[in-house]
Amino acid sequence: MKAVRIHEFGGPEVLRYEDIPDPKLRQDHVLIRVKACALNHIDLWARKGLPGVNLPRILGADIAGEIAEVGDYVTGFKPGQRVLLAPMHFCNHCTKCVAGLQNQCVEFTVFGHRVDGGNCELISVPAVNVIPIPDNLNFDHAASVPLVFTTAWHMLVERGRVRPGQTVLVLGAGSGVGIAAIQIAKLFQACVITTAGTEAKLEKALTLGADHGINHYQQKISEEVRKLTNKEGVDIVIEHVGVATWGESVKSLKPGGTLVTCGATTGFEANIDLRFLFSRQLSLLGSYMGTMSELHEVLGHIFAGRLKPVVDRVFPLKEIRAAHEYLEKSQMFGKVVLNP
Repeated sequence: MKAVRIHEFGGPEVLRYEDIPDPKLRQDHVLIRVKACALNHIDLWARKGLPGVNLPRILGADIAGEIAEVGDYVTGFKPGQRVLLAPMHFCNHCTKCVAGLQNQCVEFTVFGHRVDGGNCELISVPAVNVIPIPDNLNFDHAASVPLVFTTAWHMLVERGRVRPGQTVLVLGAGSGVGIAAIQIAKLFQACVITTAGTEAKLEKALTLGADHGINHYQQKISEEVRKLTNKEGVDIVIEHVGVATWGESVKSLKPGGTLVTCGATTGFEANIDLRFLFSRQLSLLGSYMGTMSELHEVLGHIFAGRLKPVVDRVFPLKEIRAAHEYLEKSQMFGKVVLNP
């Protein structure tokens, strides 16, 4: 089959489109013919040398396609079914997994990190990862859902405990997590303030349901938040940008507010004045991906049309270098998708 692998770390030039053997189907696995695989920032980090990535490696966490073959031990699936894959690897037998806390499993990772992903024509995965999709959801949109919508759901619902009437600040409106978080916050009847670097992105964010937009290149986020909230601040900040916005995110919180972070695309070394933290009784929470039950809950809303994935651009798999370069420029609004 055709696949894209990295044999060394570096820029887009290390991505090799090559022929490799088809994966062998285990008896408890399902073989998937990949139709679409969405890019995430973890693909960029893994390509550059994320700890835990062994070489050679096939990147790509978010996968949708058709079932090509079913292992002998697997029931409930048949060849030809349209499916997406839960983008996570876990042991499925430790105390965390059996409690439904897969993202706390010691083996937890996403496809394309410590295990091979979907930048290929065929992938063999455990049956637990396979989820049928309705006919009205195309493969590009299906592949744009799992990682970012599950991440945003875990951040807002499980960690942030969002409630109707609260005000939520979502950083990075054009990102996958940002697009998902805006819609999830509105699903819970929250007021949403979001940020982006262009007016065009802010306009698109408003069409998704955001109530207010802040151009973070032209306006100071915390000052605009104070204006929009009558100097109160927000209840929850959805933070995944890192150093570039951390200080403004913390300043935007109201007393007793909660900041939830799932990543740091602009750097990891963020500072905070502890006096500000304890005197205002703020909560700073980490969030990592999500659980299988949260993914299924999100998909219920996706299938019903209450939440909608957004695709920015589709590239052929053989043009993956151009796709990585496009993602690194952060010009997109929505997901960048690869088609084998």
